Amino acid sequence: MCGIVGGIAQRNVVPILLEGLKRLEYRGYDSAGLAVIDDQKIHRKRALGKVKGLEMMLEAEPIVGNIGIAHTRWATHGKPSTANAHPHICRNKVAVVHNGIIENHDTLRSDQLQNGYIFTSETDTEVIVHEIYGALNSTDNLLNAVKKTIKKLEGAYALGVMSIDSPNTLIACRKGSPLVIGVGIGEYFIASDIAALLPVTQRFIFLEDGDIAAITIDGLVIYDINDNQVNRPIKESQLKADSVDKGAYRHYMLKEIYEQPFAISQALEGRFINNRLLENAFGHNATEVFDNVKSVQILACGTSYHAGLVARYWFEQLAGVPCNIEVASEFRYRNPVLAPDTLIVTLSQSGETADTLAALQEAKKLGGKYSLAICNVPESSLIRESDLALLTRAGPEIGVASTKAFTTQLVTLMMLVIALGRRFQLTELQEQKITSELFALPGKVEKVLQLDEQISILAEQFAEKQHALFLGRGTQYPIAMEGALKLKEISYIHAEAYPAGELKHGPLALIDADMPVIVVAPNNSLLEKLKSNMQEVSARGGQLIVFMDETLASSNDVNVQIIKVPQVENEIAPIVYTIPLQLLSYHVAVLKGTDVDQPRNLAKSVTVE
Repeated sequence: MCGIVGGIAQRNVVPILLEGLKRLEYRGYDSAGLAVIDDQKIHRKRALGKVKGLEMMLEAEPIVGNIGIAHTRWATHGKPSTANAHPHICRNKVAVVHNGIIENHDTLRSDQLQNGYIFTSETDTEVIVHEIYGALNSTDNLLNAVKKTIKKLEGAYALGVMSIDSPNTLIACRKGSPLVIGVGIGEYFIASDIAALLPVTQRFIFLEDGDIAAITIDGLVIYDINDNQVNRPIKESQLKADSVDKGAYRHYMLKEIYEQPFAISQALEGRFINNRLLENAFGHNATEVFDNVKSVQILACGTSYHAGLVARYWFEQLAGVPCNIEVASEFRYRNPVLAPDTLIVTLSQSGETADTLAALQEAKKLGGKYSLAICNVPESSLIRESDLALLTRAGPEIGVASTKAFTTQLVTLMMLVIALGRRFQLTELQEQKITSELFALPGKVEKVLQLDEQISILAEQFAEKQHALFLGRGTQYPIAMEGALKLKEISYIHAEAYPAGELKHGPLALIDADMPVIVVAPNNSLLEKLKSNMQEVSARGGQLIVFMDETLASSNDVNVQIIKVPQVENEIAPIVYTIPLQLLSYHVAVLKGTDVDQPRNLAKSVTVE
């Protein structure tokens, strides 16, 4: 949510900041802004809407500077508007960009109004820039002014700060919101995601929670949460600048759907020897931890929550491991009871999801001794706060609607099921079978992707629809939930998912010829039950679209359309059956003319509560 870019160099940083904003636009696209210091003045440009509007403004009215900060916004406090866009400036002296939420902004605002400060926005961020301005009057430099200010802030923040009083210093700090420093040759940059800086560097310093950095052309100094000067290692990223390009694809989402066979193979790479899972893939002390685990508690949000729901079936049916799952934002406030020796498993694409991080911290307070993060970002907060970690290796995912991050989460969760299942009821023969299925998975997904054209034609039926119902049973129920989420996220069609057996307990009242009912129907032990539920829909004139195993006989029912999915073993069927639902939501969104990669009101990385 929201994207920060900043830089200090011996060249004009404006083109670099603008390119960085384009690469971070998936994090927020309500408005965008940029400010630089030149000739002892702060020069700022802000535009409502996407970064393209800011780019056009800068083409018409160029600004230049060797130090600058920029921001693309996802609105929290205050509606999307030019006035609410960052950077925010106080009395033409201090400029700030901010990700996160300042929870005590009302109190600070009241005090500042009494002290004569004038507010030009509705944001919580503006109190920060006023506070820094005030602190400059009682401190000797910008660094100390920021240090003094952040002691007053409650909540989460990543900040980029500059001032005409210190025109050669860029301040960066973070608490509960990610921020990295890009290290160039005689130049430094800051960003909320390394993707923003890949065109200029592949060397990064990942700030720890509570860190504050003073950056100049000549170097940088970092202080930790206790104000001790510290050294943070420089990490070399393997990502290339073109790894976040769309290539020949029309949208990032379609590109990422098609990248899934490779992403899945990457998730498996190097984690097995002779078809046997290596437990040290989870961490050097994983075996010791797993030996003591008696149950699993999964915490996640959104799409990651759906992955966890699938895993709950796997843990209990395959491994015999007791498993609970909860939406992270609910867990934190529910006063939950954790069983002894529970493994806390957190799922997050970014590793910076605020609710998931807070839930992990709450679980630790409740006595959770063991924690494992499944995540796509190696230096993320979630990874650092967990005892064990397993990276999904999905690669950059730019589309807001998650695709390859979801399927690689499922793959890595199955690896965890194998590791824990060894200690419960999973036999060696079962483990070998599941492992073989996992290695066959990229090929299965390739075959499903061949349904793309057929699904694009099917999508035409949704062009005028306002509602849709998704049904599944067993492990396919969470896949139905994920399919409904994808459709509503990017096409704005209201969609719900139900366990098919629940139809008769209410949702059946909604069935008519105008509501398509999408069913996921692999050839498993629940198929006959599912067919009965489908007949309940058809008997009431409902239109069924069924994604069905290719080995099953087609239906003669005029109310039923069948898309044949390549045969797949039951254990990995949820991973395979999510692919056609991704394609369906994508093609429906394209037909409806929505912004596929950047749907309204949503952002990729949710770093606020």
